[in-house]
Amino acid sequence: MFYRMYRIWSLLLLGAFVVPGLRHVSGIDIYTPTEVEAVNGTNVKLTCTFSSSAPVSLRSITVAWNFRPMNSGSDESVFWYQEVPYPPNQGRFKGHAVWSGDIMRRDASITLHEVRPTFNGTYICQVRNSPDVHGSNGEIVLRVVNKVSLSEIGILAAAVGGACGVILIVLGIFVAVRFYRRKHMGNDIELQPHQWKDPTVW
Repeated sequence: MFYRMYRIWSLLLLGAFVVPGLRHVSGIDIYTPTEVEAVNGTNVKLTCTFSSSAPVSLRSITVAWNFRPMNSGSDESVFWYQEVPYPPNQGRFKGHAVWSGDIMRRDASITLHEVRPTFNGTYICQVRNSPDVHGSNGEIVLRVVNKVSLSEIGILAAAVGGACGVILIVLGIFVAVRFYRRKHMGNDIELQPHQWKDPTVW
């Protein structure tokens, strides 16, 4: 009986030391926009920032950007960073992908130059900071369009701006009309004949 109690208490004590240790294990957190829209032939920045529980240095960080086409084909390498940038030397992104990040600022962004419709798909940002190598990846869906579509915020801003413009025009017309009327009334008073009165006549 005493031996059983001893084993139970030993396991509880061991759990008390192990569990807190497991709670402190943390991975890299990656932050990216969910979706980005770009006009065909323009440049677009794919923003990817991260935070890590381990110290960040140029040597400890590796960044991998991969591309998954819309038709769910196999992933394709877009960019690699390890101490220095390694742009692609073949494939659809050759001459199109450039480094735009700053590792010491926790920024692993890249820019795509002269995007094409074949660039439509999902871009995956993977950051590892040895020994902190656990964590999910960031994913951005890029849509290449012929022209920029107005968002709901853009439409609302245009409506508010248009309404303010109309109010200013109406206010300007009102002020101009009042000024014209006052000026016209002043001219009429000046043109009215003054009656002469003999000061000797009471």
